[in-house]
Amino acid sequence: MPVITNIQDLKRIYERRVPRMFFDYAESGSWTEQTFRENTSDFEQIRLRQRVAVDMSGRSTAAQMIGEEVSMPVALAPVGLTGMQHADGEIKAAKAAEDFGVPFTLSTMSINSIEDVAEATTKPFWFQLYTMNDEDYVRRLIQRAKDAKCSALVITLDLQILGQRHKDLKNGLSAPPKLTPKTIANLMTKWAWGIEMLGAKRREFGNIVGHVEGISDASSLGAWTSEQFDLSLDWGKIAKLKEMWGGKVILKGILDAEDAKMAVKVGADAIVVSNHGGRQLDGALSSIRMLPQILDAVGGEVEVILDSGIRSGQDVLKSLAMGADGTMIGRAFVYGLGAMGQKGVTTALEVIHKELDTTMALCGERDIANLGRHNLLIPKGFEGEWQD
Repeated sequence: MPVITNIQDLKRIYERRVPRMFFDYAESGSWTEQTFRENTSDFEQIRLRQRVAVDMSGRSTAAQMIGEEVSMPVALAPVGLTGMQHADGEIKAAKAAEDFGVPFTLSTMSINSIEDVAEATTKPFWFQLYTMNDEDYVRRLIQRAKDAKCSALVITLDLQILGQRHKDLKNGLSAPPKLTPKTIANLMTKWAWGIEMLGAKRREFGNIVGHVEGISDASSLGAWTSEQFDLSLDWGKIAKLKEMWGGKVILKGILDAEDAKMAVKVGADAIVVSNHGGRQLDGALSSIRMLPQILDAVGGEVEVILDSGIRSGQDVLKSLAMGADGTMIGRAFVYGLGAMGQKGVTTALEVIHKELDTTMALCGERDIANLGRHNLLIPKGFEGEWQD
């Protein structure tokens, strides 16, 4: 068994183990992938201030996210097709998150259903909603999340229309995979994945199949999106969804100060600064670059969670020190899941926690709540200087 010391170690095992179409699905951005790349490279521009001769004993990374106690302010982001990265992937990721004491978010486009995950866990998880044309289905989906005792509804705002991801189109991405000659050739090299998948609870979109009428091809994310996602979603509809849910609402996909102000106006409990991991609008700025002006815009009236680009505990620390209240990881936990199932997700969380804890100590802090701009060296012009 290889020694895992960082998230990249998990990624290497993941790439060897999982079929190419699902690796590419996770590890790609839209169009030129500029935003996808800059989500991670922009973190590298921020430096840390080392402090010494400070009492480092009794450190704590414990915090709260939307009022829930967490062992560290890192939630597992909603990721579609997680159950194709590893058999029963959503169940395994949710159990790992619960054991570690961090939130798990189930995607509408999950393989395991809301009910599957609720049955396998004991603590409430978050449910992520894509708004669709079928209002009856959306209403029933929200009720299913309520029945499962989900503690927050995460409404994704930046995927009314699917950004073009070249690899997914070329691979013919589907769940389960369509058996083309190219796919069969690749699957023949992924025996361990295939044997486990034969015993999986589900291999289709569990929240959709059996719950929606008139779907021409539920195996295709692209077809489903083009047929069903609500192009007319606006702030009025978001307010109605919030009312329908009646609980805590997190709005994901905020990348502009004006949109952040609107999120406050509709009464969001938290916003997620996110560009969908660089998978939607290519050429948009990275989440970490946009964070300062979004924080200024909301003025502490709403919790702010940073998503897109986090691959280490140092990235988590930089986000928190910049002013975020919490973070989300997507690819980082998917690498672990694809590499080693539930144990891999736990390993990813352990890696991030250790990096966060050690870095915090070397920056001279004992409590995560005390992190701030004083721990960072941010380059001049980091947010960019743009013409009006």
